[in-house]
Amino acid sequence: METILSLCIGIGLSAACGFRVFVPLLVMSVAAIMGWFEPMKGFEWLTMPSVCIGLAVATVCEIGAYYVPWVDNVLDTIATPAALVAGTLTTMAVSTGEMSQFTSWAAALIVGGGTASAVQLSTVAVRGVSTATTGGIANPVVSTGEWISALVVSLLSFVVPVLVVIVGIIVMIIVVRWVMKKKKENAVSPLS
Repeated sequence: METILSLCIGIGLSAACGFRVFVPLLVMSVAAIMGWFEPMKGFEWLTMPSVCIGLAVATVCEIGAYYVPWVDNVLDTIATPAALVAGTLTTMAVSTGEMSQFTSWAAALIVGGGTASAVQLSTVAVRGVSTATTGGIANPVVSTGEWISALVVSLLSFVVPVLVVIVGIIVMIIVVRWVMKKKKENAVSPLS
């Protein structure tokens, strides 16, 4: 049961990494310093105040950079592989010692990295649509929604991890159905 709970926390944190790379790491560092969770062996660096300060600075810089027109689109190029790495690390940091090292890293890469990548790619698509339809004027609204989502999902991952995963699955099903519906509508009524 502890393994499933830690994977749920990892999935929530890695999903948050898909919105903003540094926000979940900062939340994890603060939680570790406050004693709310103990990171997996090898991730004790999260409890260091200097790391927490560094993550806070990186978080502020990342959030601020997404408010600069066109820089936000360039950052998405960097953030996509960074989200995969951060999602893997956050999932691994909350893993339990019940699994072998290889199994833990494999699960962290597949579940954490995969979740972070899926969320990041969807945010890239949303930002692309926003840029194409509004010339980037609506991108600050999108950016605000993303960093707030990263913060809320990160916090909820520690409080109600199973609920975060269930809601995430429901949202993904809704999005997939919506995309399939739009594809079907476009196939039925092609442009003349």
